[in-house]
Amino acid sequence: MIDNATTDLAHGPTHAPTKGVYILANDVVFDQLLALIHSLEKNAGTDLPICVVPYDDNTARSRAATERYSQVQWFDDQAILTKWETFATQIWQAHPSAFDDWQRRGITGVSRMGMHRRFCCFDGPFERFIYLDADILAMSSLDLLFDSLETCDFVTYDFQYKDLSHVFDVNASALTDVFERDRLETEIFCAGLYGSKKGIFTDKMLADLLNDLQAGEASILYYNGPDQSILNYMVMKSNLKAMNLSRTLPAEHRTGCCVTSDHFQEKDHLLFDHQVQLTYLHYIGVGSKFFKQLCAGQNITFPYRDLFLYYRYLNGDEQPQLTGKPVDYQPPALTRWQKLTRKARQLVST
Repeated sequence: MIDNATTDLAHGPTHAPTKGVYILANDVVFDQLLALIHSLEKNAGTDLPICVVPYDDNTARSRAATERYSQVQWFDDQAILTKWETFATQIWQAHPSAFDDWQRRGITGVSRMGMHRRFCCFDGPFERFIYLDADILAMSSLDLLFDSLETCDFVTYDFQYKDLSHVFDVNASALTDVFERDRLETEIFCAGLYGSKKGIFTDKMLADLLNDLQAGEASILYYNGPDQSILNYMVMKSNLKAMNLSRTLPAEHRTGCCVTSDHFQEKDHLLFDHQVQLTYLHYIGVGSKFFKQLCAGQNITFPYRDLFLYYRYLNGDEQPQLTGKPVDYQPPALTRWQKLTRKARQLVST
C-alpha cells in the first residue's frame, strides 16, 4: 500500500518523490501498459517513478509483469480508491437520466467506474504528476508538461476543445448557465493526459462541487464519457489556473498527438509533426482488443502499429510472427448498395 507521505516508488520508505507518472490499467490493457512503460523508460528516463492505478481487481498478470521494473509500483490505498468512487457515484446519482439509460443498456451501477479512479492521482505520492491513459506512447521527455506546472495548476496538451460533445451534454439547457460560451469553446480538454499537483482539490472544494452538481448542474455532464466530463467540470468550476499547450505553444512548436493523424513522420522510433518531435502519441479509438489480437499474432493493422510493436517488445521479449491477411481495425464504410442489401436481408429474416 502506498503511504502518501513517505513512499519512494523505486527504493522504499523515504521522502515522497517530487514528481512522477500515473497510469490507469488492468490486464485488459496488459500489452499497452508494457509498451507505455518501455516508451517512458526510453524517452522520458528510467528513473522517473511510475505508479499504476488499478482499473479494477483484474490485475494479476500486469502486477507480475511489472515486478521487473524498479521504478514501478501499484496504487493500492483502498481508502483513496473508495473516496473517489463514492464521489463519482454521488455525482451520477444526481444526474437526471444517467442511471436509467445505463440500466436500459444492461450496465450495473456507474458506467466505467474504474475510469474514475484516475482521480486518485490528486491524493497520491507525487507532489507534481503527469497522468497517462494506458493507450499512449511517450515520444519525448515529459519536461514540457512538468515545467508548465511551475506557472499553472493543471496542464493538458490536446485538441479536445474543438469537440465539446464528448465532454458535456451540448443539449443541456443549463450548460451556458454553468459555463460561458467562450470557456466551453476554449477550455475543454481530453482526460487521457494531464498534469497537476497533489492536493489541488481539497475536501472543501469537492464538497462544494458536489453540492452544485446535486443542485442541478449534474445535468450538463456527458455520461457516455463519465470520468472525462467530471474532470472537466472539476477543473473549470474550481477556476484552477489551467493551461492547454495546444493553445499556448507557438504554432511552430506545436504538434498533434492523435493516432488518426496520418502525417506524422517516424525516425528512430520517434514521431515528428512537421519536424517537431511529438511529446506523446495517443492511440485513442483503437480498442484494447486489437492490441491483444496483434500481440497474439493476428495481422491486425492500425496507424503506427509497428511503432507500438517496437515499444511493446523493447524489453527483449520476442515479437509475434503475424499470420493471415492484414485486417484493418476499422472496416471500410459500407457503400450505399451494401447498406440496401443488408437492409433487404434483415427484412427477409424478420
